[in-house]
Amino acid sequence: MNALVSFIIFGILVAIPWFGVGVLGLDSLFGIVIPYACFLVFVIGLIYRIVYWAKSPVPYKIPATCGQQKSLPWVKRTLKDRLESPFYTWEVVLRMFLEIVFFRSLFRNLRADLHGKRLIYGSAKWLWLGAILFHWSFFIILLRHLRLFTNPVPEIIQGLDYLDSFIQTLGVPPLYITDILILAGLTFLLLRRFFDPKVSYLSYGSDFFPLFLILGIAITGILMRYYIKVDLYAVKQLTLGLATFNPTIPEGAKIGVIFYIHLFLVSALAAYFPFSKLVHMVGVFFSPTRNMANNNRAVRHVNPWEYPVKHLTYAEFQERFREQMEQAGIPIDEEVVKEEHEWYTMYGPHKNI
Repeated sequence: MNALVSFIIFGILVAIPWFGVGVLGLDSLFGIVIPYACFLVFVIGLIYRIVYWAKSPVPYKIPATCGQQKSLPWVKRTLKDRLESPFYTWEVVLRMFLEIVFFRSLFRNLRADLHGKRLIYGSAKWLWLGAILFHWSFFIILLRHLRLFTNPVPEIIQGLDYLDSFIQTLGVPPLYITDILILAGLTFLLLRRFFDPKVSYLSYGSDFFPLFLILGIAITGILMRYYIKVDLYAVKQLTLGLATFNPTIPEGAKIGVIFYIHLFLVSALAAYFPFSKLVHMVGVFFSPTRNMANNNRAVRHVNPWEYPVKHLTYAEFQERFREQMEQAGIPIDEEVVKEEHEWYTMYGPHKNI
């Protein structure tokens, strides 16, 4: 049911630009106004998320570790221990790099299955592989699209485009490898939510909708490149205008409805991104289980929620509770120096001067 509702919403999103451009001719609305509005929502929403996360206090140091913590000099630590239980900042940086680029924790993921009365643990690398295919393909495709927003196109983008389309024997235009890989990755992630009972039970509409949306973006992009031709010169004019804040719809150009459907889905994804689970792409940098060093034995972590405590010296204590102490028969030490007295807290000795 969750998947059906998400697919219906996705279908409505596809129908809106098809009707708006193909029937009503609202090219400017779907080519200029909506992309700018969605991009503005994306920027404001992302800034809000980042500021909110940055201001969130971390009362405890809770790095997720499974390696040997740095302790005594004779306790040896391997490189794996340094990554799994980082002590120095450079170890945390390296751990975060492997987490963001290669999905380190997902690679270590295990699958638990109950066979009769026995709980069996096994490798679960398929999820890691599907995630790698999708994320890296999406990232490379995003970089390739920079050629539509730059003039002249940077050489690094041209080189990336050439490497991605090195298989040129299947016809013209050349076949992009990332087009195949992103479809494979998305298909695996989607089918996993349908056919894996445990994952399907835990899946909500917010899990299916982004997959449908990104899959729709990929399919419409592939259709434009290989099957449904569009006016690339007019598309370049429009995208350059959007990038330079001087947008215009080329007069007399037939860009094609499929392009506006593609652009509308991209705009919807941008506006939806800050308020969805997709924002984990940014949130991983603020995860205290990942970005903190496991150095509790060497560095004290100050709780930002800890309020300042008013401490009393013994002289101040006597002055405040003198009557109660005399009534209880507790002797009063008249020789306590009021001007200077050392007192102790959990943080060590202090001077009250």
